[in-house]
Amino acid sequence: MARKEGVRADGRALDQMRPVRIRRRYTTSPHGCALISIGATKVLCTAMVEDGVPPFLRESGHGWVTAEYAMLPGSTARRKPRNGLARLDSRGVEIRRLIGRALRAAVDLRALPRCTVWLDCDVLQADGGTRTASVTGAYVALAEALRWMKRQKMLSDIPLRSMVAGVSVGMLDGRPALDLTYAEDSHAEVDLNVVMTEGGRLIEIQGTAEQRPFSEQNLRAMLRLARKGAGELFAIQARALRWQRKPREK
Repeated sequence: MARKEGVRADGRALDQMRPVRIRRRYTTSPHGCALISIGATKVLCTAMVEDGVPPFLRESGHGWVTAEYAMLPGSTARRKPRNGLARLDSRGVEIRRLIGRALRAAVDLRALPRCTVWLDCDVLQADGGTRTASVTGAYVALAEALRWMKRQKMLSDIPLRSMVAGVSVGMLDGRPALDLTYAEDSHAEVDLNVVMTEGGRLIEIQGTAEQRPFSEQNLRAMLRLARKGAGELFAIQARALRWQRKPREK
């Protein structure tokens, strides 16, 4: 939780992100791969390209981007059971849909051949913000997979519309705070997850008042922090991808 002087338990200011690192090609088998670390949260994001599209797209002539998300058994202090046919993880289903929606907003599906890009986000260690870290890391993995497709002559150009990142914000002791840890998230009055493009356009906002309703003024303050954090993440994504010129938003 936030201290009275505006400094948090881990020493950060309320508007400060935890240390962020994105490491490309952490594993070599996928067509795209990124290990993202945000503080103690670590997510392995991989991208694989497969022939074919879902049945509802077979006559469309374009491709598809979809995602899976899972927390590995040792990612939390208590063992997280593996998903299976007999165990439906509704939280995991909701998060993988969020990741899929976010990354489909990043790419021009009409420019993809009749293929599906699978994004798999596996949480190795969880300390808050796993869904937003997954979105941010999955973007890098997706961009790497599209580069691979271009090298394989499957694409004439990389069809990215814009950079996409996700960031968590919340209200701690009545004040907006950026990038919540698990301990902060557990006690926050408001928990808000924001996914946006580099141009500042919103893809998704997921917000919940945990104790009492929050005002529009609070929402605007949290969104300002989210834009600040996302701007830092876009710069880190660009460095990880070694882009001299980032994709222009379309």
